[in-house]
Amino acid sequence: MNYKAYIQLIRPKHYLKNVLIFLPLVFGGFLFTEHYFLRAIYSFFAFSMVASVAYVINDIKDKDYDIHHSKKKNRPIAAGIISTRAAAATILALLVAAGVFQTLAGIKFSSVGLILAYLAINIAYSLGLKNLPIIDVGILSLGFVLRVLYGGYSVGINVSKWLYLAILAFSFYLALGKRRNEIRFNGTKTREVNKSYNQDFLDKNMYVCFGLTIVYYSLWAIDPAQKHKLMFLTIPVVIVIAMLYSLTVEGSKSDGDPISVLLSSKPLLALSVFYGFLVVLLVYIK
Repeated sequence: MNYKAYIQLIRPKHYLKNVLIFLPLVFGGFLFTEHYFLRAIYSFFAFSMVASVAYVINDIKDKDYDIHHSKKKNRPIAAGIISTRAAAATILALLVAAGVFQTLAGIKFSSVGLILAYLAINIAYSLGLKNLPIIDVGILSLGFVLRVLYGGYSVGINVSKWLYLAILAFSFYLALGKRRNEIRFNGTKTREVNKSYNQDFLDKNMYVCFGLTIVYYSLWAIDPAQKHKLMFLTIPVVIVIAMLYSLTVEGSKSDGDPISVLLSSKPLLALSVFYGFLVVLLVYIK
């Protein structure tokens, strides 16, 4: 068995996106509370397994398009390394693993409903919604939002409305940036919906969402209901992270995938880690 190909198939590096699950725990002040932390860890792995299911389904459906993509043609299914039947068996194994981790995290209607909703919209995306302009980036953005909401419900912590809006706006910014770079470097052959977009439209709407992200995050940080009164100190860091991300997307030849962009820029990665340390400092160091 080609284990390396199966690891590539489930895309574990994209589990970095699932770190969003920990945001409610961190901002809620319960990161170092063992009961909450363990539940969040189990939830992280449950969601990661389901996310891998979505990736495998998408690769099966996108096989014919991926063959024409400069990078995606090397994915195991597109390259013929893993058969469709073997990929289906992988999906089943991932779903079993997700069920085990979700059971360990706790069976709650809200959290289970959100993880099933994530899977359902991603299946719908793979089956055809990815070909509808705006709807496609909306689904990509909703995936990030569902991660945060799932993380909150899993540990019983409410997510602030301002934080929800900030994540939603930033998610749209990331999704539009992904489409922008796909068109810029691979044209429209690799994805049917890209024929409906042009770079000017994507640029304009990217930066509308960029501005909204800063506004909503700032409103969250200075909200009178904010328990951590010094959180406003993180606003400049978030602005610089967003600007550096834009610079990296504009200047790189990546396909705009958020994880690829993050990992390709050491300054961006370092600043993101610094933001994490700063948040922990402000929330947990009295």
